[in-house]
Amino acid sequence: MRPRRSLVRKLFVQAPGPGRPALRLKVVGLVVFALFAGMVLRLWYLQVLDSSSFSQVVVSNQVRAVSVSPPRGLIVSRSGSVLAGDRVTEAITLSRVAAVQHPGVVGRLAALIGAPPAQVQALLADPRYSPYRPVPILTNAPLSDLVYIREHAGEFPGVSAVAQSVRTYPQGTTAAHLLGYLGQITQAELAALKGQGYQQGDQIGQSGVEASFQKWLRGTPGTKRLEVDAQGQVVGTLGVTPPVPGDNVVLTLDLGLQKLVDQALPAEIKKLRSQGQVAPSGAAVVLDPNNGHVLAMASYPTYNPSVWVGGISYANYDKLVSATSHKPLLNRVIDGAYTPGSTFKIASATAALQTGLMTANTPYYDSGHFTIPGCTGPHCTLHNAGYEALGTITMPLAIAASDDDFFYNIGYQFWVNRAKYGLTPIQNTAAQYSFGQLTGIDLPGELPGQVDSPALRQRQHQLAPKAYPSGGWYVGDNLEMAFGQGETALTPIELATAYATFANGGTRYAPQVAAGIVSASGKTVRVFPPKVMGHVSLPPSIRDPMLQGFIEETTNPLGTGYPPFLGFPFSKFPIAGKTGTGSVHGKQPNGLYCGFAPANAPKYVACVVIPQAGYGDASAAPVVRKIWEYLMAHPPKPVDLKAVATSLAHSGA
Repeated sequence: MRPRRSLVRKLFVQAPGPGRPALRLKVVGLVVFALFAGMVLRLWYLQVLDSSSFSQVVVSNQVRAVSVSPPRGLIVSRSGSVLAGDRVTEAITLSRVAAVQHPGVVGRLAALIGAPPAQVQALLADPRYSPYRPVPILTNAPLSDLVYIREHAGEFPGVSAVAQSVRTYPQGTTAAHLLGYLGQITQAELAALKGQGYQQGDQIGQSGVEASFQKWLRGTPGTKRLEVDAQGQVVGTLGVTPPVPGDNVVLTLDLGLQKLVDQALPAEIKKLRSQGQVAPSGAAVVLDPNNGHVLAMASYPTYNPSVWVGGISYANYDKLVSATSHKPLLNRVIDGAYTPGSTFKIASATAALQTGLMTANTPYYDSGHFTIPGCTGPHCTLHNAGYEALGTITMPLAIAASDDDFFYNIGYQFWVNRAKYGLTPIQNTAAQYSFGQLTGIDLPGELPGQVDSPALRQRQHQLAPKAYPSGGWYVGDNLEMAFGQGETALTPIELATAYATFANGGTRYAPQVAAGIVSASGKTVRVFPPKVMGHVSLPPSIRDPMLQGFIEETTNPLGTGYPPFLGFPFSKFPIAGKTGTGSVHGKQPNGLYCGFAPANAPKYVACVVIPQAGYGDASAAPVVRKIWEYLMAHPPKPVDLKAVATSLAHSGA
């Protein structure tokens, strides 16, 4: 059989008849013309119609926009004293590209600054730094290093000295926990703040005021347009949009009072240790009860916030979080919880009077101990802390003398009358005072305390059935809760908020550390008004007898606060308060004291907590006395944002 011929072969090779060669040439010509026309059309499209988009691609491959960090805003006291400022310093930086092209520069630079080469390599490899920014190797570089690099530039390719703004702390450790610190932005923070202009390597507030008011303090970043070559190396600068400095935060803090508290608290702790108490730490806070302004806040042990400038070392960070050094980074005012002891009685007394369980004049015979009716066994009888017996007393003296027997009876009476008052009347009142609640303070990291209750015991049983085998709530639990024991644990800021609420007549304000925001040009940007969080009903029939008890606590020889305030000028500066001694199983008791002054028209509330320090009158109360003595002589002036803004603008701070 003859092989089959393809259609093409039939058309161009075997096609018979006259004129066939001419036809073949025409077809080939048409095909070639169509291909050529398509190529010309495509070139015209690329060069004319789509030229702008390709130009943008080329330019984007040659130009990089890099964020320029603005000077950070200041943090100042209510009078305008700078607590956290800015200082322009020089840093030594190294280009990643240059380090690859000239590997010897890493060793030479490391030797100059006294660091191991591995440390420099680790910084170059840190993904948190922008690939288009030189990597900072040494912040606040000494002049000798800068001069040497400039005189030997050939030995340090890619090494530069650049000016940068860094945080300064003119007051040293003063208010360190309240101010907070800065740290390099993390990947999680970058993701959370996407679209707000943050870049790798940026500094951001990590705690305290630095974190709470980051958006004002940060300012507006500028932009530097850099020209780069094919290898990504910067070859020039095309233009700069300057950054806008951050705004300044004006605190409610009184600097003189803050320094006094920062000194008095550790001094008392050291004294207690010399007397055999453990006293590992402490916390103190002073509020204005009429608006929630924080006048002073101290947590001990403390630290110098300057250790964070330029990046903190692993050794320093370990010290700040180590249990052996008692965790100096912890702000115990807002996230340290302690058994409150008798300072909790403010809630029990209020609940007893509010519900009508008793009146201010209801007599009770204090025999020095309370035996639970119908109970048998060694734990059925509870005693006064000092085993004293005061005889027939009423509410005011029970508060002044911190009579446990009286408050055992309150807990018992609420228990036997729970069908009428419910199972948690004291807990309900405690919540109104802020106990076991977030106070709403404008600082990050606040943790709520807890008030012992049936619901809490059930949760504890579910989480730790061996430690809490029954999960039930019994009469003994109600008695312990009524005088601030059991599983109740409160933060110092909760205690201060509660006593501030009582002092002002029943309005619970959120504690407030920032009064407002002012610009570098002298304008008021934002005012932070007081924030009301709740109310406690305190008509005269309730408040007056309790106030009498708080006053007599310091003036009546039977009062638990009488010894530490002996000789105090009550006629010039009347005070009121409550001691607390919180028992902790297997440890020395917590010492607490909360008070307010002047007693007849309160302007200040102070709470001090020193764990494992013994009785509150002998440990915490002496610190509060020093606070009252200072405030008596140096009352804080009101916050004047306009005056502070003008002063900062004129000073050029």
